[in-house]
Amino acid sequence: MTQYSSLAALNSAIVACRRCPRLVAYREAVARLRKPRYSSWDYWGRPVPGVGDSRARILLVGLAPAAHGANRTGRMFTGDGSGEFLTAALYRAGLASQPTSEHSGDGLRLRGAYLASAARCAPPDNKPLPEELEACRGYLVQEFRLLRSMRVIVALGRVAFDAVLRAASELEWQRPYPRPAFGHGAAALIARPGARPVVLLASYHPSRQNTQTGRLTSVMLYRVMRRAVQRAGRSG
Repeated sequence: MTQYSSLAALNSAIVACRRCPRLVAYREAVARLRKPRYSSWDYWGRPVPGVGDSRARILLVGLAPAAHGANRTGRMFTGDGSGEFLTAALYRAGLASQPTSEHSGDGLRLRGAYLASAARCAPPDNKPLPEELEACRGYLVQEFRLLRSMRVIVALGRVAFDAVLRAASELEWQRPYPRPAFGHGAAALIARPGARPVVLLASYHPSRQNTQTGRLTSVMLYRVMRRAVQRAGRSG
């Protein structure tokens, strides 16, 4: 994959991507048909780039844009229940300027954090295919390269956790052996040649399926964010 000199250049390439025909067709159909409650919206309907602080010490990786969330608003984790749940935790941990994430012009700013995802287009049933995740992996690899201050990666869900480990392998970063198992609160160190290790933290994804059943509570997610802040701030 082309190596980009800046996050801005990378994000421009992400927005223009049409590699996966199934995802292109789905995201554009959602944007054209819309939900009745969003009938007045001009949907984004394109791949969703990463967003946040270019000097971030913490990278958060989700699954994919939501069909009527980021695919509508054009900003990662914005405009749906998952985004609201995550943003509240980021705000409480001091990583966001406000506790809500409604649309791209709402004034939200991330502080020391950057948001990305394993897949950049909204997939049918929130389930990207393996080949679609593979097509997107290079973008995550480039974010690893360009976020030079990154010290912690928070993987939101199993798919993101697996995507992080695969992207790390592409950069020849040394992931732990045996391969770490996904679980809420799990942690591992990923060694990088010539640089300090990256801490990988895992959390259940803030999907409605998890938050409305109590599998993931606001306290559980906040504790992961607080831990990420603590690990990112260490000098050693």
